[in-house]
Amino acid sequence: MSSATTWFEGFDQADHVVGGQRLRTRTGGAVGAPPLLLLHGFPQTHVLWHRVAQRLAPHFRLVLPDLRGYGDSDKPVGAPDHGNYSKRTMAADMLGLMRRLGHEQFFLAGHDRGGRVAHRLAVDHPQAVRRLALLDIAPTLDMYEATDMRFASAYYHWFHLIQPTPRPERMIAADPVSYLRGKLGGWGSGSTSFIEAEAMAEYERCFRLPETIHGACEDYRASAGIDLEHDRLSRLQGEKIRCDTLVLWGLRGVVHALFDPMALWRAQCSASVTGQALPCGHYIPEELPQETATALADFFMP
Repeated sequence: MSSATTWFEGFDQADHVVGGQRLRTRTGGAVGAPPLLLLHGFPQTHVLWHRVAQRLAPHFRLVLPDLRGYGDSDKPVGAPDHGNYSKRTMAADMLGLMRRLGHEQFFLAGHDRGGRVAHRLAVDHPQAVRRLALLDIAPTLDMYEATDMRFASAYYHWFHLIQPTPRPERMIAADPVSYLRGKLGGWGSGSTSFIEAEAMAEYERCFRLPETIHGACEDYRASAGIDLEHDRLSRLQGEKIRCDTLVLWGLRGVVHALFDPMALWRAQCSASVTGQALPCGHYIPEELPQETATALADFFMP
């Protein structure tokens, strides 16, 4: 038994093929309890949720996948329009996974890129998402349209990773661990001391793979192109998040410094939007696992 498996004691790990893509997934928690899908972001994997999941396990049936392009899930070569990494496509992955596991309706929480997938999933498939939690993001379209020097400096990776392949892939691959650790210690987090040793080992193992670096770049290339097309069309057609939504963000992060997340998300929701800033940087589930678990449990089990 691997250390990672022991580390996630009580959780099962398996690969599920959805839409031709293999998705590495951990499941655990209370059998028969309400299902809760937890989505990670860049540059991480599902192990971001480890400490939160341990606290939520008595109350929910938890599903923790690696998004396509990340972790141990499949990492297809990007399509010319990057559509196979669009948030619509990645959301369809997640919906297919939950249905394969027997969950037609579920609670949903996403951090960082996982939050963007969760946003699109809630808009495209409102019948499936009972309640939604978004961690340390503002809507992608609003963030790009408000770009100024402060944002471009703080989130320079949004503009570096979208450059044509293979330029950013080769630059990052020259020293992937240094790049990874620089990202994990940034955006108001200050260091990487809050990351469990097992989690850091997993992040480094996966991010050393050229396919992972390419997958991450394709994720961002999609967000700067086809995702914006989808978002603009959704707004034009009046498509909004229809379920109650919780918004959490870090007081020391870029989202808090440069955006008004509550106002921006209320504009994209037709249901109740509540939220709060937490005393941390960007990586909320790892910096404040107890507070994150409490906020999610209170929201999903009112």
